[in-house]
Amino acid sequence: MLVSAIGLATVVWFEEFRAGVSYALGFQIARSPINGETYESPAASAAIAIVELRAGAHGHFTATARVNGRSIPVLVDTGASMVALSYEDAERAGVIVRPHDFTGHVSTANGIAKIAPVRLESVSIGDITVYDVEAAVSEPGRLGTSLLGMTFISRLSRAEMRGGVLVLEN
Repeated sequence: MLVSAIGLATVVWFEEFRAGVSYALGFQIARSPINGETYESPAASAAIAIVELRAGAHGHFTATARVNGRSIPVLVDTGASMVALSYEDAERAGVIVRPHDFTGHVSTANGIAKIAPVRLESVSIGDITVYDVEAAVSEPGRLGTSLLGMTFISRLSRAEMRGGVLVLEN
């Protein structure tokens, strides 16, 4: 009797069951359109965000990121191993570092520099947000532009360049 009731419930509420399973598993189970209707899972469409950036005059990709909810101009840099904030941008984002926090060293085009390793609550660009991002803060006056490096980019599902456009997808 119980098996019959479960079978009947599955037939009657099949679409609701399918949506629940899709949501629980974190992916969309394909659904065949009925009578030419189109179907898009609200969960699937809300989860995917794509940001396209056009190269600037010198071929660089710049954007305004939100670091801990505050707007910071950044250079998107796949050559930077991590997100690197200028001291001034870190302060604007509410990231406070003190002289004794500069315990790391990195090799840059201008030589060895001291950094303060930090973790950022969130970094967003467009509709893409990455949480708990490893980053570094440069010493005051040492970094002119903050860099959106690989500790952000590597956590995306896609980052590719096509015809002067950088495509980022979460």
